[in-house]
Amino acid sequence: MSREFTSVGVVGLGTMGAGIVEVFARNGIDVVAVEVDQPALARGKGVLERSTGRAVERGKLSADDAAALHGRVTYSANLADCADCDLVVEAVPEDLALKKQIFGQLDQIVGDEAILATNTSSLPVTEIAVSTKNPKRVVGMHFFNPAPVLQFVEVVRTVVTADDVFEDVKALAERLSKKPVIVGDRAGFIANALLFGYLNHAVSMYEGKYATREDLDAAMRFGCGYPMGPLALLDLIGLDTAYEILDTMYKQGRDRLHAPRPIIKQMVSAGLKGRKSGRGFYTYAAPASSQVTADSQTPSDGPEAGVTLRPVATVGVVGSGTMATGIVEVFAKAGYPVVVIARSQDKIDGVFASIGKSLAKAVERGKMDQIAADDVAARITGETTREALGEVDIVVEAIAEDLPLKQELFRDLDKYCKPGAILATTTSSLPIIELAAVTSRPGDVVGMHFFNPAQVMKLVEVVHTVATSPDIVATVVDLCRKVGKAPVQCGDRSGFIVNALLFPYLNDAIKMLEGHYATADDIDTAMKTGCGLPMGPFELLDVVGLDVSLAIQRELYREFREPGFAPAPLLEHMVQAGYLGRKSKRGFRTYA
Repeated sequence: MSREFTSVGVVGLGTMGAGIVEVFARNGIDVVAVEVDQPALARGKGVLERSTGRAVERGKLSADDAAALHGRVTYSANLADCADCDLVVEAVPEDLALKKQIFGQLDQIVGDEAILATNTSSLPVTEIAVSTKNPKRVVGMHFFNPAPVLQFVEVVRTVVTADDVFEDVKALAERLSKKPVIVGDRAGFIANALLFGYLNHAVSMYEGKYATREDLDAAMRFGCGYPMGPLALLDLIGLDTAYEILDTMYKQGRDRLHAPRPIIKQMVSAGLKGRKSGRGFYTYAAPASSQVTADSQTPSDGPEAGVTLRPVATVGVVGSGTMATGIVEVFAKAGYPVVVIARSQDKIDGVFASIGKSLAKAVERGKMDQIAADDVAARITGETTREALGEVDIVVEAIAEDLPLKQELFRDLDKYCKPGAILATTTSSLPIIELAAVTSRPGDVVGMHFFNPAQVMKLVEVVHTVATSPDIVATVVDLCRKVGKAPVQCGDRSGFIVNALLFPYLNDAIKMLEGHYATADDIDTAMKTGCGLPMGPFELLDVVGLDVSLAIQRELYREFREPGFAPAPLLEHMVQAGYLGRKSKRGFRTYA
């Protein structure tokens, strides 16, 4: 039988602490809410009142239930008032000395059977535990922000935590309608260990001016379905908090991918801590506001001064696979006449058949009428010779990811396309400059990386080489917007934005599994319920294909020579064994 928790103390009433108070009080548990002084208590009480007020306004909490919730909370500026609590959760700032001091005091105050828990997201729980006389009763209970909303809780077990303590805390988390996972005492635990490497990598792209803050955030939202972009998320977390978490992770693991990027410390030193200070990577209407306001980095809507957009009235697409077919449909739906080039009439017929099915579904679902569908189909013509591209304004190449094959195509495009035509490639991994170099017009060559399925996914990475003309980049960005896509700009290097951020994170998840720190199910649960991601890393790997993932990770490692990008040995072994994910019916999970 797990112990009953009828009274809980929460020490620290910042955003997280106040959220934890709300979680317990909502579930009928009396809470002693402790802060350092009366002004801090008033601020914490205000956070709780605003949170419950929003819940009442949205119909998620009745006014009577809100009043009952507040009636269960006792506010105090004295730790001694936690004496009768069955559990005390510490949620003060990430300062090891401060936490140890508080735990030392609580150890003298609470009863012998009481459990002491820390909400730390990065500091060693063991070191906090040994500041007490009874470290066996100390456990990590890491909630995620906002605590009343996010279901995930990491229950952190140290080498000395008693079995009944972590089992009882896990049972309590389940009573609170959370999804607890038991993990060992390692910097970052599951979620932060994976999340903050990704966030730090995004900061390095921003710091190196590889892409703008807006484009980095849009790439991950539209390309991966993430609820927030990495820099907006860092502003929400707080750059000071992010720095402390990364610094702790680096000191414990010495992985330089966790070494905080210098700009993070510089911004913290300048008081640019994110939303809480009113300015971080973005500028906000006021401290603690979520409303982003324009500043000196906000991009203008149109092309830069001196840049002239090239006219685009007709489009050519080379290829007949899934991606090429989707791109043809995108342009035709947007009103552009499209010439599709394939190797044979059978391939062309296949493109028309696929688009026909897609349009029929759209009509059936009421997304367009039959007249509009017929108009879309009428805009598409098919040819088997590349000479037919002579009068188009832009050609989008979507053939196999084979460099010699693509180079041969670009030589032909250079020969047959009219002067001024834009030559675009949808490659996701090959160096675009090596395609541009085989033409006599490298300034007209650009990357236009659509995501699959092209009809559905909004993101297009517009990739410029060192030779690409600014007019070409601006024209392609404008064209993407006209066909309903969300374009982002970046340079010609392995992975562009999305794959360069996504696949090292997936590789880190495999290393975590390989090291027996957590199961695939627990890691997926952590990232979905703790970070709000649409899929866990192992779910996503099985969908993408482990062979595809390995090829991308190898390419990233070869280009950047970063030891942390070396493919996880487990990934290599699974591919060698033929375990490729859903397509082979076995990957990190087995499929029927």
